[in-house]
Amino acid sequence: MARTENDTWDLASSVGATATAVAAQRAIASSPPDALLNDPWADPLVRAVGIDSFIKLLDHQLDRSDDPLLNRQAVKEQITVRTRFFDDYFVQATESGIKQAVILASGLDTRAYRLPWPTGTVVYEIDQPEVIEFKTRTLADLGATPSAERRTVSIDLREDWPSALTAAGFDPAQPTAWSAEGLLVYLPPEAQDRLFDDIAAVSAPGSRIATEHLDLRSIPSDWAQKLTERSRRIGSGINLAELFYTGERNTAAEYLGARGWDVHIRTTEQAFAAHGFAVPDDELASFGDASGYLTATLK
Repeated sequence: MARTENDTWDLASSVGATATAVAAQRAIASSPPDALLNDPWADPLVRAVGIDSFIKLLDHQLDRSDDPLLNRQAVKEQITVRTRFFDDYFVQATESGIKQAVILASGLDTRAYRLPWPTGTVVYEIDQPEVIEFKTRTLADLGATPSAERRTVSIDLREDWPSALTAAGFDPAQPTAWSAEGLLVYLPPEAQDRLFDDIAAVSAPGSRIATEHLDLRSIPSDWAQKLTERSRRIGSGINLAELFYTGERNTAAEYLGARGWDVHIRTTEQAFAAHGFAVPDDELASFGDASGYLTATLK
């Protein structure tokens, strides 16, 4: 279903279903005994959402005999790289003394429950009310306990979320570790800029942000369709091209860099190599150094 202004969703529809797809991938990547990530809550959360194709994926009822495009190894490697980038970012940020973290569009993110947060850390999660309520209730039913003080902010990022965040106890005078994982392409270009402006307005010097790096000027013009095809290959039937906003936009690196943030980019190839993986020879490879991840620190 194509996007509309002020559209909403739960975890089984539209943008929300992509969060469930990512959680299913994390569950698969967490299963081998030598896995490089461990998300024990991903599997039960996906089952609780109840999307049949993702449950079949978890139960190995969907494999190459059913779908010749399915590549489980690609699932494991890509989501391991992505998840570990943000995991390691938060660990390093809190080890440096940062005591508050904000996870934007948190979806089925379970970092508040599974990362080794230092005592006194507060983790804020922002997402649509239905998404926050579902995850909070389901994890409570599973007996999960946050490993940090977890505070939820039930609001759409297109609304005045900074005020809602502050009302939940967030302190703009203290450095913050922000994450915007798998978020930017679901925002119109002007909304992406506004998001960064809003973050900067409530960020003290020393604050950090982590997100994906994507330079649309240097990748194939049909990038949205290519990512949809790749998503299909690793087990998701979601038409990402209908959910993405594909218009020209500022890169996160350039926008943040011009506004007082010290930006560091890790290309997709570098991110894969950090875990001993090679970038698969598929649509992702065609993006070259124009894709990857970035961290930025406010000077």
